[in-house]
Amino acid sequence: MLSLAEAGLFRPRWSAQILNEFEAYFTRQFNDQPAAARQRQRIEEAFPEAEVANYEVLTEAIDLPDKDDCHVVAAAIHTKASLIVTDNLKDFPPEVLAQYDLEAVSLDNFLADLLDLAGAEAIAAIRIMRQRFQNPELDAEALIAKVEKCGLQETAKILYEYHALL
Repeated sequence: MLSLAEAGLFRPRWSAQILNEFEAYFTRQFNDQPAAARQRQRIEEAFPEAEVANYEVLTEAIDLPDKDDCHVVAAAIHTKASLIVTDNLKDFPPEVLAQYDLEAVSLDNFLADLLDLAGAEAIAAIRIMRQRFQNPELDAEALIAKVEKCGLQETAKILYEYHALL
């Protein structure tokens, strides 16, 4: 996802709280807090303009099933975003988000749409990302398998169509 942002295909936005949640998730997934902290630092250094601040006042007015997610909507409103990319769609009801001209989409749908819309430019960005894998190297088939294993079925289908270019 961030390789596509690096290619200028979309502008990522997040708050420090969202990055805190990412870091905690990464730590739980890989049982490696130092690696999680390094990954977060790399993200912050690569996209310094992505951090949203001064959105907190909006949080109280938002009514979501999980109050712990209100900060995500508040940050999106503050930056005038149109999409929230999340696989936690049940906690972002369309009728609530519509009040703020927002829509929640899954990561798979977001990436598949972006690949479809950006075409060759997106495929080139994915190829550059794939080529960065050195230990071990990652060929196109292995990349697509990895994408599928992550549950990104629609994205994998599109990548398979372009596998000769990856």
